Amino acid sequence: MAMELRLPVVRKPLSESLGRDTKKHLVVPGDTITTDTGFMRGHGTYMGEEKLIASVAGSVERVNKLICVKALKTRYNGEVGDIVVGRITEVQQKRWKVETNSRLDSVLLLSSMNLPGGELRRRSAEDELAMRGFLQEGDLISAEVQAVFSDGAVSLHTRSLKYGKLGQGVLVQVSPSLVKRQKTHFHDLPCGASVILGNNGFIWIYPTPEHKEEDAGGFIANLEPVSLTDREVISRLRNCIVSLVTQRMMLYDTSILYCYEASLPHQVPCPGLPFPRPPPRYRDRVVGADWIRRTALSGVWSTFSEILVMFSMSVPGLGGAGGAWWD
Repeated sequence: MAMELRLPVVRKPLSESLGRDTKKHLVVPGDTITTDTGFMRGHGTYMGEEKLIASVAGSVERVNKLICVKALKTRYNGEVGDIVVGRITEVQQKRWKVETNSRLDSVLLLSSMNLPGGELRRRSAEDELAMRGFLQEGDLISAEVQAVFSDGAVSLHTRSLKYGKLGQGVLVQVSPSLVKRQKTHFHDLPCGASVILGNNGFIWIYPTPEHKEEDAGGFIANLEPVSLTDREVISRLRNCIVSLVTQRMMLYDTSILYCYEASLPHQVPCPGLPFPRPPPRYRDRVVGADWIRRTALSGVWSTFSEILVMFSMSVPGLGGAGGAWWD
């Protein structure tokens, strides 16, 4: 009868073996990733005393013999084909400067965009003079990364009708590492709102349009009044995204929708609540009047009411039957 005996063997730690089918390997600056000299160092690593050492805090990623560390919180590093949401910061000669959460301002060339109406022709001097009429400082746009220069700057284009100027909505800024890469980053959620998950960490939430203006060429923004129901949905989606970011969870359409559905039972009816007034020290000032105006026009009234009620109920003496905290 044959018998097979196996003796215990000391296993190599993860930092030395760096297996491909293991869990995520988290490191901090100064940690030894591997002592095997057969690996090549990538971003976030450096060689020291024949060891590969991490220079940033993040997760170790391996592609064949290349090892790099993906930082948990960093600036956006553009890649060709990425979908980004940015803000126009400057109008220059035949180009716009765009803030895209990267180390350098991105560039949108006049020749890399559709003309109003989708007209296909060469850009003329009249088009250059009318650039500020197309896009001006402060406008939000959605675009695609066309090229990445040697210094890390990003070149954008908006040649598709799904890109262009953004209208009414809410902008949420998160870490680019939390946005999951997908085939499409434009999602129409069944709750009545749509989101654009920019690879650069800028997320745009807006009411789902009934019909899209295809003849506008991406320049006509919808400025119709947004209903209270849509504003409540947008506010709830925004808070769901912030909650997911707090827990360091990946952001994509399914995770946002699951979080939204889980938050529906937790709500406070708004009609029975008093209109918020500023603290007494601001009532007789212009600041107080401006505070009321901005509160009334904002789309986060339901969220503010929930926070206000929870705050007054959690702290004794700040609410209840006798009145509210601002009285």
